Amino acid sequence: MDILYKKLNIEDLNINLFKGFNRHQDVKKCWRKIDGEWVLKDIVFVEEWDKEEFEYLVKCLINTIKTGGSVYAAFKDGYLVGFASLENEKFGTENQYLQLSSIHTSFESRGYGVGKKLFNIIVEEARKRNAEKLYISAHSSEESQAFYKKLGCTEAKEYNEKLVELEPCDCQLEYEIIQNSI
Repeated sequence: MDILYKKLNIEDLNINLFKGFNRHQDVKKCWRKIDGEWVLKDIVFVEEWDKEEFEYLVKCLINTIKTGGSVYAAFKDGYLVGFASLENEKFGTENQYLQLSSIHTSFESRGYGVGKKLFNIIVEEARKRNAEKLYISAHSSEESQAFYKKLGCTEAKEYNEKLVELEPCDCQLEYEIIQNSI
């Protein structure tokens, strides 16, 4: 699969960018923390984004860039097939975290390494910004969590309470960034 990866500018971000982007997810099971233990529960729903959700996403991604963060995209034949965003504000008791605020691959492009490549691009960007860890408030579906686990993400040692409040069913994850010493 020939994919072009590029960093986006504010001018790139508009509703037309997402024309044809298929944010479909047929969820059957989700992880929930019950009495301190992670349990896979039967929670069934289909997630589809409509025009209003894409319009909100565009505003969020523009804000990410305006506040010093980065947005990267993957294109196949000129069409968006994946994107990821990294916020610029460090947090945590030692300012060790930068937030991976979004990462999505269009339904038909999943399983080809697009998400993994975007994740690695974000890790490299976070490394350049001297972050020790990525923080991810991630969808709790079985397949989303399998994706993050395969990449080496683990449960966050410190929860960002603001993000937990926004998405109480998300799993709070972290990824340790290895800094290269010179």
